[in-house]
Amino acid sequence: MKTNPLSMQLKLDPDDFLPASNDEKQSLVVMRESVSFWKDGLRRLVRNKIAMVSLFFIVVIMIFSFIVPSFYPYRYEQQIKGSENLSPMEYSEKEIARKEAGEDVFPHILGTDKLGRDYAIRVMMGSRISLIVGLVAAAIILIIGSVIGSVAAFFGGWVDIIIMRIVDLIYTVPDILLIVLLSTVMKSPIEHLAEKPGFGWMQVLGPNMISIFIVFALLYWVGMARMVRGQILTLKQSEYVTAARALGASSGRIIKKHLLTNCIGTLIVVTTLQIPSSIFTESFLSFVGIGVARPTPSLGSLASDAVNGFGTYPHLLFIPALLISLIILSFNLFGDGLRDAFDPKLKD
Repeated sequence: MKTNPLSMQLKLDPDDFLPASNDEKQSLVVMRESVSFWKDGLRRLVRNKIAMVSLFFIVVIMIFSFIVPSFYPYRYEQQIKGSENLSPMEYSEKEIARKEAGEDVFPHILGTDKLGRDYAIRVMMGSRISLIVGLVAAAIILIIGSVIGSVAAFFGGWVDIIIMRIVDLIYTVPDILLIVLLSTVMKSPIEHLAEKPGFGWMQVLGPNMISIFIVFALLYWVGMARMVRGQILTLKQSEYVTAARALGASSGRIIKKHLLTNCIGTLIVVTTLQIPSSIFTESFLSFVGIGVARPTPSLGSLASDAVNGFGTYPHLLFIPALLISLIILSFNLFGDGLRDAFDPKLKD
């Protein structure tokens, strides 16, 4: 077919308009592997190097706090006469004599305090107490906040109004003052109850720490409740909630099986970020003297005891302060990684 070279007509090949073969169609198909929400989130989390490094430090601190003390040769309350205020990896005169006699003596890796107690085991136990407080407090806040927030959002109306006004009121309560008051009021009942079989753990924690847990349960859930309420207000308009209602599902089942389940990723992220906040609160309270009962150590109480001797033995303050910072930073960075991985709004 001849065409005018001066015209704008395009020369087309009729073969270009033939139907594509099956092989050509298959070569153009680009399918992404179907993955679940959790698997996709874990993939994104693993690619986050900062979150993985933070997780590594969290695991190391957990091993350091919960596993190593079980076979460490010293106890946190053990006082070794003649071994007061030793520097890291230093032996007392008696221990040097025992080594010269051929006896194996485990070194004081971080030295000892003014009472001759091995500082490494006290830091381990202090980390354990701080982590337990953070984990338990976060669990308390998660349970109470998610339940109250979901109920307020799901039922709405006067239920939502009353609960939100209570939340606003709780925000005005001074938590430190309440902890001090509860510690004073509960001291005698706790000491009396701790003498009964099965309640010895209350004597270990003491009235101050139990008061802290009570205050977490009374006051610190409000932020979680507001977050859950915002999530549920959006999710309850979904079609699957309408279908569940039409099938006769109860309100409790809808909240538990459909609403809270679909915001579980956000709950995990917020709970992870709540742990360092709880650890910092406990450390601060222990630093000012209203934390765990002595002689049980906490990172905050260890730092408080070391303040007076800072000029002579600065490592006694630097070690717990550095560990508090490392724990809080690791949980915060890991929580940020979880948020980036499991928040659908942040996906590429």
